[in-house]
Amino acid sequence: MNRIAQTVPYGYEPPADGRKGTLIVYDTFQHMADDALASAAETAAKRAFAKLVLYPLHEETVRRMTKEPVLPYHKRLDRLHDWKRGYEREHGRGAIPIVVEGLEGKRKKYTPMEAALRHLAEAYPSPLFLYLTPEMANQFAAFSSFETWIVKLRLLLASEPASPHPRLAQYRHRWDVAEPN
Repeated sequence: MNRIAQTVPYGYEPPADGRKGTLIVYDTFQHMADDALASAAETAAKRAFAKLVLYPLHEETVRRMTKEPVLPYHKRLDRLHDWKRGYEREHGRGAIPIVVEGLEGKRKKYTPMEAALRHLAEAYPSPLFLYLTPEMANQFAAFSSFETWIVKLRLLLASEPASPHPRLAQYRHRWDVAEPN
């Protein structure tokens, strides 16, 4: 605990923090390259988010959602931690705080998207923005809980979807496309 007395001028008010909200990248991180991760971090910094959260999916969750083969969870997690260290080393203290969320690693089984979103809403400051690929956004729109979640958070898509899901098209006002860097 710092016990050094500090003085401030009369009427001083600390400056308001211009950063707020959380940008959550919800993905398998199987095919997402380092430059795509850097693009997500730059988008978070440009839009003045307080935090960037990387949420890697467990193999069981991916198997139920997409049926595609995926690397083991721990290998993808190690890659994300390596990228995070490199990004922080490159950008220094002014970089946006990046968190690699480990909920699925603790559970070690299928985690429904609703449970993951509930956890993220409780753990991180709002407003929440989900950074999704167009394919993942279409899968999210296909879930029955999409309409209850789309009013609680906003979507930020990596690129414009070629053929958006009808619900995704219906809620076009709740999502935006991240600008290419």
